[in-house]
Amino acid sequence: MKLTIIGHWGGYPKAGEASTGYLLEHNGFTLLLDCGSGVLSQLQKYIEPTDLDALLISHYHPDHIADVGVLQHALLIQYFLGNSKGTLPVYAHNEDTHGFKSLTYRDLMKAHAYNEQSKLTIGPFSVTFVKTKHPVPCYGMRIEADGKSIFYTADSAYKESFVPFGKNADLLLCECNFYGDMDASGAGHMTSLDAGKLAGGTGAKKLILTHLPHFGNLEQLVSEANTFFKGDTELARQGMEIII
Repeated sequence: MKLTIIGHWGGYPKAGEASTGYLLEHNGFTLLLDCGSGVLSQLQKYIEPTDLDALLISHYHPDHIADVGVLQHALLIQYFLGNSKGTLPVYAHNEDTHGFKSLTYRDLMKAHAYNEQSKLTIGPFSVTFVKTKHPVPCYGMRIEADGKSIFYTADSAYKESFVPFGKNADLLLCECNFYGDMDASGAGHMTSLDAGKLAGGTGAKKLILTHLPHFGNLEQLVSEANTFFKGDTELARQGMEIII
């Protein structure tokens, strides 16, 4: 599996960059995880919007879905230009009825619901879900292919149930919106210490800190996470490519 960081900022994108979006590729199949503000612009550095095979959404906060409408318009314009690949499947929870319905667009995009009990096959990927602790319904996900695994926490405060869910993941893509001396739980996010604790508990092979804050010294997040996790830890950055 190849993971490319399209966007990694929490809340809103830094100038010229993007909020949450990750491109996962395997055996010629392209899966976009979340589609936040600025993601469509950055995605085109790597693939055309019409090259996407599926979209997977964790929740309906704007920094995770703001560019879904933009993607729909891109698919529509390309359809009129004769470049359509057909209907793009979008997988999302339906606990927000309005948000879920908005994902279906003409014959170009079709929403499919998942829940915590779902086990989806999306191209070469097997995907399972865990409900997170966030102000709105949100799901983390474990994505597996050919014996390799990624645990993407999406947005959440720390939960003990994440540990067995993410056990022995090859990559922990973990939100880290707060520093270690802050209280992140009320906002439904994790600190650097939470991320390190989770990585250590799961036995993850690699930790990527993402959904980053817009303040402070970001390198401090790494050193704080390493209080609990002694493995390979990096900050997400736009264009970062990870082979798993």
